[in-house]
Amino acid sequence: MAERMTKESEIEQDLISKLASLNYLRRDDIRDRAALERNFRQKFESLNRVRLTDSEFERLLGEIVTPDVFANAERLRNWNTFEREDGTPLHYQLVNLKDWCRNTFEVASQLRMNTHSSHHRYDVLILLNGLPVAQVELKSLRVSPRKAMQQIVEYKNDPGNGYGNSLLCFLQLFIVSNRSQTWYFANNNNEHFLFNVEERFLPVYRWAARDNRKVEHLADFAEQFLAKCTLAEMISRYMVLIQNERKLVMMRPYQVYAVKAIVDCIHENRGNGYIWHTTGSGKTLTSFKASTLLKDNPDIEKCLFVVDRKDLDKQTREEFNRFQPGCVEENTNTETLVQRLLSDDYRNKVIVTTIQKLGLALDGTNRKQYRERLEPLRDKRVVFIFDECHRSQFGENHKAIKAFFPNAQLFGFTGTPIFEKNASAVRVEGEEARLMTTQEVFQQELHAYTITHAIDDGNVLRFHVDYFRPDGAAAKLGETPAKRAVIEAILEKHDAATNQRKFNALFATASIDEAIEYYRLFREIQAARAAQDPEFMPLNIACVFSPPAEGNRDVAQLQEDLPQELEDNRKDPGRKKAALAEIIADYNARYGTNHDLANFDSYYQDIQSRIKDQKYPNADLPRGRKIDIIIVVDMLLTGFDSAYLNTLYVDKNLKYHSLIQAFSRTNRVLNDAKPYGNILDFRAQRAAVDEAIALFSGEAPERAKEVWLVDPAPKVIERLAEATRSLTEFMAGHGLPARPEEVSNLKGDAARAGFIERFKEVRRLATQLEQYTDLAPEQKDQIQALIPRDDLRAFSARYLELAKQLQDKARKSDDPTAPGAQLDFEFVLFDSALIDYDYIMGLIARFSQAEPKRQKMTRAELMRLLASSARLMEEREDLEAYVATLAEGEGLSEAEIRKGYERFKAQRQAEELARIAERHGLDVKALQGFVDLILGRMIFDPDALTELFRQRGLGWKARAQAELALMEDLIPWLNRKAEGREISGLEVYDAH
Repeated sequence: MAERMTKESEIEQDLISKLASLNYLRRDDIRDRAALERNFRQKFESLNRVRLTDSEFERLLGEIVTPDVFANAERLRNWNTFEREDGTPLHYQLVNLKDWCRNTFEVASQLRMNTHSSHHRYDVLILLNGLPVAQVELKSLRVSPRKAMQQIVEYKNDPGNGYGNSLLCFLQLFIVSNRSQTWYFANNNNEHFLFNVEERFLPVYRWAARDNRKVEHLADFAEQFLAKCTLAEMISRYMVLIQNERKLVMMRPYQVYAVKAIVDCIHENRGNGYIWHTTGSGKTLTSFKASTLLKDNPDIEKCLFVVDRKDLDKQTREEFNRFQPGCVEENTNTETLVQRLLSDDYRNKVIVTTIQKLGLALDGTNRKQYRERLEPLRDKRVVFIFDECHRSQFGENHKAIKAFFPNAQLFGFTGTPIFEKNASAVRVEGEEARLMTTQEVFQQELHAYTITHAIDDGNVLRFHVDYFRPDGAAAKLGETPAKRAVIEAILEKHDAATNQRKFNALFATASIDEAIEYYRLFREIQAARAAQDPEFMPLNIACVFSPPAEGNRDVAQLQEDLPQELEDNRKDPGRKKAALAEIIADYNARYGTNHDLANFDSYYQDIQSRIKDQKYPNADLPRGRKIDIIIVVDMLLTGFDSAYLNTLYVDKNLKYHSLIQAFSRTNRVLNDAKPYGNILDFRAQRAAVDEAIALFSGEAPERAKEVWLVDPAPKVIERLAEATRSLTEFMAGHGLPARPEEVSNLKGDAARAGFIERFKEVRRLATQLEQYTDLAPEQKDQIQALIPRDDLRAFSARYLELAKQLQDKARKSDDPTAPGAQLDFEFVLFDSALIDYDYIMGLIARFSQAEPKRQKMTRAELMRLLASSARLMEEREDLEAYVATLAEGEGLSEAEIRKGYERFKAQRQAEELARIAERHGLDVKALQGFVDLILGRMIFDPDALTELFRQRGLGWKARAQAELALMEDLIPWLNRKAEGREISGLEVYDAH
C-alpha cells in the first residue's frame, strides 16, 4: 500500500514539475473549496474589470454552479449576464473568449472536497482563469481505461459530490494515466456517462502525433496536449457540443489534424486537397467542424458541404443538425439552393446540398437560368467539401464547378480513395464517364487515417471472413453454390454469427432477380422448418431494392449510385415492381406499417430505422418488431451505419472499394459482445479480399492482413487453452479442483477477485470462438473438451454471483485497494439477447407440457440457463424458486405459466416484506403503505421513513440506526420491484 502511494505521488510530482516547465503556475495553496473559490473570484474580477461584493459573489456562484455539465460548457464558451445589487446588468465572460491562450493557466493538486457521505480527493486539476477545466487522475497500477472511467462515474454518482455542487462542475476533460499509458475523455451529464449491462460507454481516446503514432507516456502527452495554447485550443475549438442530445464530444487526434490541415490550406490559399479517413471513423463530425470554423473566416464567401445520394443527404443533414439544430435545412429543390447561395444571411454561409442539385444550378441550358443568377458569386472564394468524393457523378460536376468558380477550393473526404488500380469507367445514364483518381482531382493528400490505423486504435473492428465450402468441398472462384445450400448455411450459422441474435445482418445479392428469389426461398424454407420443428424460431427477413424510376426523380437520383439496380430495372420492370409490391405487402403485414411503391422512400427509411432498432433489448422492443436479415443488391452497402449490425452474407462479386465499403458495414465498435465484423462469403473471393486489403492498407501493406483479419481459430483455441490452464492452476493453488461448484469454497475477497479476472478471460475467448462460423467439427470438439458448455454456464453463474457481491462491497467501501475496487467487471459477456424473459417463459411452458421421458431440457439445465444470464440477474431467485414448484408434464400453457409466475412472485415478495417488518419491529400494513408510496412515485420520501418509526418512540440516534438497518434490508426488495427503473433518492442509503 505504502509503495503504491509513493509511486502514485512520484508520478504526480513529475507531472506538476512538467506543467511548471510548460509555464503553468503551481498553486500548492489551493487544497479546498474555499481556496478554489477565492482564486476564481480574483481571476473573474480581473478579467471583467469589476469588484463584486461578498453577497454578489455568493449569488454569482449560486447561478453558475450547477450539476448540468452541458449548461456549464455553454456558459464557459459564451458571454453571460448577471444582475448586480443596484439592478444594473453585468455582461461577463468566465475566460478570455477572444483569445483562449491569454487566460491564466494554473495547476493544483490533492484538492479535497466533502460530499454527503465521504471525502473525495482529486489528484491534479488544471485551472483556466481559476476554473478547473481538466482533471488528471493518476494510477500506479496498470488499470484499464474503462475501470478508471468507472471510478470517475462512481465519484460523480456519490450524493452531494463536488462535480455537481462546486466549481468542479466546469470540468470539460478527464485525463487518466499510469505514466506509461494515458487516455482522455469528455465530461458529460450522467445519461452520457454511465455503465449498464450493455456496457456501452463514452469513447476514451489516446493522443497521437500527426502520423497517427500513439503518444502514451504522460510526459510526452503533457508536452503535446497540455501545452497551454494546445489545451485551450482543444477545449475551445476541438470539442463539439451536440445540442439536441446535450452532449459533449471530444474530437479524436486524426480528426483534429484533418480540420487543421483544411483550415490551414484555406488560410494559405494552397489549392485543393483530400482527407483519407477510413469508413466508420467519424468523417461527418470532422467535416462539420471544418465548415463551422470556416464560418468565422471573413475571406470565405460560402462553404458548401456536398453529398451524393438522397439517403446520404438525409443522414448527413440529420448528423449536422445533431451538432447544431436547424443549421441545415432540407434543400428540397434547386431553387432553394440558389437562393441560399445568393443570401447574405450569416446562417446561409454553410450549406449542405447534393451534387445533383449543384449540377442543375450550374447547368447553363436550364430554363430557370440558375447559372446566370449565380454570376455575382463567380469570382468569390467558395469552399466545397465533398463527402465520399469518389461517387459516380463526380467527374462531370467537378469540371463544371471548376469552370464556374475559378477561385474555389475543393476538399474531399473518402474512406476508400480511387487509385489507378481501382479506377474504372462507370456508365451514367447510358454515357461513359471515366472515374479519375482522387489524387488527380484533389491534387494533394492532406491527412490519412486508414483502416489499419483505426483497427490498431480500436476505433473500428477487425474482420472474420468465412469462405463457405458447400459439402466441405472448396468452392471455385465465381462459382455460386445453390441458393438452398446458401440459405441452409445461413440458417445454421446465423445465431452463432450474431451472438445469439444480439446483432443483425445484411445479405448482399448479385441482382434484383436474385434478391427476389432469395426472399421467396427464405419464406418457403423457414415455413417448412417451423412446421416440422415447434422449437424453430424463424428469422425476420426483409428485402429492399429500388423500383424502376419511371419519371420519379427521387428514385432516379437514388439510382445514380446503384449501378446494378439501375441496369436491372431496365429489363422487365413490371415483374420487378410486382415483386417489390409483394415484399412491401409482407412487410406491412408483419410490422403493422402501410408503405407502398408510390412512396418508396418512406419504406426505405423505415427499413433503415428498424435495422437500428436492434439496439433495444427484447424486453423494450419484442423480437418480432426487429429485422434479423435484410436482403439487398446495392442499397445499404455504402454509407449506412449501425453498431448493432455485425454480419454480412455475400453472394455477389465485390472488388476494391466496393468490397471494403460493404465489409465496413459490420465493423462499428460496440463492446466485448461484438469482437469483430463477420463476413460469410459464398463466392470464394479470398483473392479479391487480399487485393483490397493490400490496396487500402495505407502504410505497411505487408502486415495489413494480420491487422485487418482476426486470428485463425487454432490460434484463439490455443489462447483459450492457456486461459483454462490459468484458471485450473489458480483453483489448484487454493486447494480446489477447477469445478464450478467449488468456486463458492474460495476464501476471502482477494481469491474471489482472482477467479473473476481469470474466468472473464475464458469467457471472452469463448464468446469470440462462438461467433466463428467456420469451425471444423474437430475444433468444436477441442473447445468442448477445454470448457464444456454446461461448465461454461455454471462458471458464468458463479461469476455473476461473485461479481455482484464484490461490486456492491466496493461501492460501500472507500478503500481504493479493496479487491473489488480494482476489478473491471464485465457483464456484457454474460448477456444473451435470446435468453430473455419471453424465451424463458416459453421454455418453462415446454418443460411443463412434455412427458419426462421426452423432455429436451431438464429442470437442472433450465436452472443453469437462468443462472448464467446477466439479463436475468434481478429475476433469477424468483424464477428458480418458481421452477422448483412446477411438476414436469403438468401441461400448463405459456399464458398459465406467466400468470402463475406473477402470482408466485407477488406472494413471495409479500412474505419477504412481512419478514422484514417483523425483523425491524414494524407493522406490516404500515411498511406496505411506505413501500407503495415509494413505488407509486419512484421517489424515496425520508419524511415518510421518519413517520414509519414514530410509533416506536426512539431517540434520534437510535432511530437513525434503525432507519439505516431497515433500508439495508429494504433496498434489494425495492430494486427487484422496480424492475430496472431508478428510484430517485435511494442512492443516499446505497452509499452506506
